[in-house]
Amino acid sequence: MGIENNYGADQIQILEGLEAVRKRPGMYIGSTSSRGLHHLVYEIVDNSVDEALAGYCKNIEVKINPDNSITVIDDGRGIPTGINHKAGLPAVEVVFTVLHAGGKFGGGGYKVSGGLHGVGASVVNALSNWLEVEICVDGKVYKQRYERGNTMYPLKEAGTCDPQKTGTKVTFSPDGSIFEDTVYDYDTLKQRLRETAFLTKGLRIVLKDKRTDPVRMHEFHYAGGIKEFVTYLNRSHEALYPEVIYCEGQKDNVMVEVALQHNDSYNDSTYSFVNNIITPEGGTHLAGFRNAITKTFNAYARANKILKDSDNALAGEDIREGLTAIISVKLEEPQFEGQTKQKLGNSEARGAVDSVVSEQLTYYLEQNPQVAKAICEKSLLAQRARDAARKARDLTRRKTALESTSLPGKLADCSDRDPKNCEIFIVEGDSAGGSAKTARNRATQAILPLRGKILNVEKARLDKIYGNAEIKAMITAFGTGIQDDFDIERLRYDKIIIMTDADVDGAHISTLMLTFLYRFMPELIRQGHIYLATPPLFKIEKNKNVWYAYDEKELEKILLQIGRDGNNKIQRYKGLGEMDSDQLWDTTMDPEKRVLKRVMIDEEKSSEIDLTFTTLMGDKVEPRREFIEENAQKVQNLDI
Repeated sequence: MGIENNYGADQIQILEGLEAVRKRPGMYIGSTSSRGLHHLVYEIVDNSVDEALAGYCKNIEVKINPDNSITVIDDGRGIPTGINHKAGLPAVEVVFTVLHAGGKFGGGGYKVSGGLHGVGASVVNALSNWLEVEICVDGKVYKQRYERGNTMYPLKEAGTCDPQKTGTKVTFSPDGSIFEDTVYDYDTLKQRLRETAFLTKGLRIVLKDKRTDPVRMHEFHYAGGIKEFVTYLNRSHEALYPEVIYCEGQKDNVMVEVALQHNDSYNDSTYSFVNNIITPEGGTHLAGFRNAITKTFNAYARANKILKDSDNALAGEDIREGLTAIISVKLEEPQFEGQTKQKLGNSEARGAVDSVVSEQLTYYLEQNPQVAKAICEKSLLAQRARDAARKARDLTRRKTALESTSLPGKLADCSDRDPKNCEIFIVEGDSAGGSAKTARNRATQAILPLRGKILNVEKARLDKIYGNAEIKAMITAFGTGIQDDFDIERLRYDKIIIMTDADVDGAHISTLMLTFLYRFMPELIRQGHIYLATPPLFKIEKNKNVWYAYDEKELEKILLQIGRDGNNKIQRYKGLGEMDSDQLWDTTMDPEKRVLKRVMIDEEKSSEIDLTFTTLMGDKVEPRREFIEENAQKVQNLDI
């Protein structure tokens, strides 16, 4: 049998120009899911923001058109229309059709910019069915159209405009053969554009959704920039002092802006940005900030005798309890660790943030002794709570095999010792716990029943959390420890499955559980270990056959198939306790048949996720009411 060996020089493919992007879109925009789809808009908007950062653009308008195409209009200088001599084409055509072309290399066009690789506009063009660009400059309107990255006609004059008017208008329609979904989500864009407006002081961004009647619209314009961002993030809390502390300065060509304010919560909500791009994993700028506040507050507390000579210094986490802070740095050549731009690596950013914040914060605390005192007192309380928590934690911490502490008494553990094969069900109440224990596969499935509702950790300090029996049982069972103690390697189960009733109480327990996991073990969510079980809502019996439906839609579908008549027996489950162990296994626990929802975190939306938790689980009623009013229309399966 002869094998054809035709692997020669001509088998090596050269992907010309934008073909490469269409072939491997994920390399350029991260994914072809909804996230990648929205990323197209950010790329075009970021180009306009770069114009604003350079001081030329004041207004950006983003429109979602009825056909799900997107229009972005700005009043910047307009993309240059003259001939680029190297390419022999108009500069605008080069921007949209040549990869790695842009005005952001070498410091000539832009000092700072979010776009890093010069792939923004051309990638959007490559992944669109069509894209049209219009440029107003020198009293003329220039226009060009591309389809799937190919130029349809040379750049042409399409009319005249006011000689004073300049700017760029880009309209594109994402390619449905590349993206899984081409429907834009208004709220996702709203959150990102709001963030962009906060970070670019004085820039006005308008978002319009022309798919709805009347047209939905939001306008974002913050003269106070990141100070207003902190106020916005703190609106679900009581601030500890009225004013947002603001530091601004420049050092080693790094522009530093920091805004911070403490509130009455126990969480640290610090967000860092580089050239307006969020860095969820922090980096050198965040390290510089943390070092500065720890050093400055300790020096102040010692100098003003709030801390005695014999007292331990305040730890960083004590000072950051209840802190909301935004760190925004702008620099010419950011170096990120990893392609996803999630962590800043520039060493000069650390020194610049540290020096600007230390100097200005020291001055601020001297000028505002009341504020300084309030922060120091909160930090001291946090220190005491941390010491108490440490003692409690040592009791919950799993010891070595030699000293083996027992696992929680209520836990029905599985016999397999390899975490990869094991899963644990967190079940509400003993009755459902009993059915689950009988139903489970003893080798690989563990059951931990919880009594009642667990503590709302949003309103509690560490020591109280460690004192809560239900939470203690979970920490011990999972084996990872929490917060600074957390080590994913010690995780005893690959899947942690929250299994609650499909009613209001069940939803509340799930939310309390997720709040705890998000605040104290976020890595479990990030690495995809947390799931929600989906018990069925209905059982349908007919002529000794049984079907299960997980929502109203599925019920309708089954009834259409089997016919609606008097032989149908429909039962609506109120809770897991109503099912016997066989039913529970068949519907909710059997790995072959069950429906599990994996809980995910979108890192780009971290400030909004944070805000949602504090709004829903915090003390303030007003923001919660606003949230409910705004989202009430989206509710499904309301159990009244």
